[in-house]
Amino acid sequence: MTDLLDGEAPSGYQELLGYRLSRWEEGLAEMELPLTAAHLNRAGVVHGGVLMSLLDTVSGFSVTFCPVEGRLRRAMTLSLSTSFLGQARDGTLVATGRLRGGGRKIVGAAAEIRHRETGALLATSEGMFKYRPGSENREGIER
Repeated sequence: MTDLLDGEAPSGYQELLGYRLSRWEEGLAEMELPLTAAHLNRAGVVHGGVLMSLLDTVSGFSVTFCPVEGRLRRAMTLSLSTSFLGQARDGTLVATGRLRGGGRKIVGAAAEIRHRETGALLATSEGMFKYRPGSENREGIER
């Protein structure tokens, strides 16, 4: 499998949740999360915080793709509006984020999470993100 993070080590939060970046290109990102008991709430369904984390993270990736090898882009979340639409107890979640547009420093992204096995739509979001200094440029910054 191709290393979509170009050698960058997984974050502690990525290791904690267990998601994997499965697709990353200009304006689009996709992540997968196989559900375990650690992702479930007291009712036995995936916790809303897990869904929000995936929506936020995949949105951030969708706005920070850098086509220049060895360089990167970073952004921070300014706002994230989320709608919970379904539940899952097991299987794999697939989160997809898309750059919606914006200006030079602040951009919008939309994301959704579907249950891979059933195709059910579980959650959606709209968010605004601000590029960190230097990341406004498509060429990114040095690692």
